[in-house]
Amino acid sequence: MLGIAKERLLVKDLNITRNTVSFRNELQDRRFYLTFKRFIDIVFSSLVITFLLSWLLPLLALIIKLDSKGPVFFIQKRVGFLGRTFRCFKFRTMIVNPLCDHQQAISNDPRITRLGKFLRITSLDELPQFFNVLMGNMSIVGPRPHMHKDNEDFGKIVTNYRLRHYAKPGITGMAQVKGYRGPAKNFHSIFHRYQWDAFYVRNANTSLDFKIIRLTAIQIVKSIFSFKSKEKNSNSSILIENTPGLIFAKTASPD
Repeated sequence: MLGIAKERLLVKDLNITRNTVSFRNELQDRRFYLTFKRFIDIVFSSLVITFLLSWLLPLLALIIKLDSKGPVFFIQKRVGFLGRTFRCFKFRTMIVNPLCDHQQAISNDPRITRLGKFLRITSLDELPQFFNVLMGNMSIVGPRPHMHKDNEDFGKIVTNYRLRHYAKPGITGMAQVKGYRGPAKNFHSIFHRYQWDAFYVRNANTSLDFKIIRLTAIQIVKSIFSFKSKEKNSNSSILIENTPGLIFAKTASPD
């Protein structure tokens, strides 16, 4: 059970009510949804681990080891439900570096490996987080968990940023299907991610969860084809740059 002090803090941040009794009633009203959500998390993550990760994990582990030196998994302390710290699992997509817990990855980040670029674009690097879901640290749907530095920095920029903590962090979320993926570069991206995460915390329900899962699946399929297209264009650019007589062709490109 939450202590009275914590309950009052939750009530203040969530703007649900001004007294502990009403907050308890709010939790009681959503108990069926939260129980069903946990049931879906356990079933779905178990199926993914059994039928997908059981063969894909060893394969990706081998490729990651061949692609660059370092561990297969990147395990980072992140901020979870009610602000509690948990160890978040991902496939390693960067070379081992001392800035991983302090500096977000950016576009064309030199720390990202060749395989890591593909894993990030297709979101395959997030697959080990189904173990986090099974353990109860995360849910399939919820606000994305931040590393502690980002969480502190964003909290200084956006008022009531802790509102995100009153839903379990998710593998995918409302902000992601609305297009806010990747590094948060400025106030606009930070604030609008927060807005969508806050909307989810206040309006979470089973129908919304399944809609987010469906939209995420569509995004992943599109990102795979997008990656293939980018690779093709990249190879074409290299060919043009290295072909005598076509040195001006690059400047004519819309990119």
